[in-house]
Amino acid sequence: MADISDRRQGVYHGLELEEGEQRRIRQWDAVQGLLQDAWHTAPAFRKRLENAGMFAEDLRSWDAFGRIPVLRKKNLIALQRLGPRLGGLLTVDLGALRRLYFSPGPIADPEGLGRNYWGWAEAFFAAGFRRGDLVQMTFGYHLTPAGLMLEEPLRELECAVIPAGPGNTAQQVEIMTAWPVTGFVGMASFLRIIRDRAVAQGFDPRADFHLQTAFVAAERLTEGLREEMEQSFGMTLRQGYGTADLGCVAYECFHLGGMHVSSRCLVEICDPQSGMPLPEGEVGEVVVTPFNPVYPLIRFATGDLSRLVTAPCPCGRTSSKLAGILGRADDTAKVKGQFIYPHQVGQVMADYPAVRRWQVRVTNPKGKDRLSLVLELSEPVDVDALRNAFQEQLKLRPELQVLSSGQSLAPDVPALLDERSYD
Repeated sequence: MADISDRRQGVYHGLELEEGEQRRIRQWDAVQGLLQDAWHTAPAFRKRLENAGMFAEDLRSWDAFGRIPVLRKKNLIALQRLGPRLGGLLTVDLGALRRLYFSPGPIADPEGLGRNYWGWAEAFFAAGFRRGDLVQMTFGYHLTPAGLMLEEPLRELECAVIPAGPGNTAQQVEIMTAWPVTGFVGMASFLRIIRDRAVAQGFDPRADFHLQTAFVAAERLTEGLREEMEQSFGMTLRQGYGTADLGCVAYECFHLGGMHVSSRCLVEICDPQSGMPLPEGEVGEVVVTPFNPVYPLIRFATGDLSRLVTAPCPCGRTSSKLAGILGRADDTAKVKGQFIYPHQVGQVMADYPAVRRWQVRVTNPKGKDRLSLVLELSEPVDVDALRNAFQEQLKLRPELQVLSSGQSLAPDVPALLDERSYD
């Protein structure tokens, strides 16, 4: 098993150490190849350009690239159903893929061939995972990509993986205390649940667990929760940032100070309204172009807000960093790893004519996400059936708040209100 000094040293590959101009040239070459391939083999991209009055020969500079209309996640649901190859977003037939996952929406998440397809090996190495680690994977393996997406890069690093999946907290504790599990992958909030269950059973997290490093994603990580988990287990906890569509976008190293942008993609910070790149240091929407010829999501707008940090990092990696996720640019929210789209909630409510008005509220009392559905009714409804229908559609179970007679939601109330605060 690697010691702490080994876990803090080195990089996964030399691209992490590129000098600025060298990186810019490589990225431009990658972008140019991607644009030309997508123009000829991904009809959806070609149509996006033509609708904006642009053609492949126009894309000869960074300024021109920045004028390509962004592609938004919420539009994928409709686009993917417009024809073959996910509506022309793919450059290969579905049968040429390795896997086809589905995220809530539903949105198809294609996985092509090749090693480390989603690019997370770089991130795991930076977090301290090393050859010989035994890692408990608590992301899901059913339909959604997270479990396998994050398991395969661990195998690239020659780690062994326990495919535990989410839930089953008692069994998670049993495995992690009975076996030499040195790594954890999942959501930080779930690691805290495991810790709390273990303590309730009489275990000492430092003495009875063997964790050396943890990698978390899919939710906002507060510094308070990071410190709490590191102190509880006597380990290092680092986070990564990516999506089921894009794969790895950025990740933390041991020195923190933001998340290094992955070498496998181009990241821009853009005006959320126009999609145009903003000056360095300004807060804007994270727009990502992964260098992925199979599924060329060129200028994919994530809906997340951040800014780029360009100060040198003591770890030696030379890429810019994202200064964390600073909020959302659109009308969605991410709760316990799942996106909530108001239109999905509306589809559920359409089956309940007695629901006159509704609002989704997201809070995080004591650092724990809480999802509430506020209902204004014209007559009583089967609230259990409604709650179950909501959970079936959005994969999250809300707390219901039914307004009493005489109460009502304001006419201009937003469909989704995210009132979470972070330290």
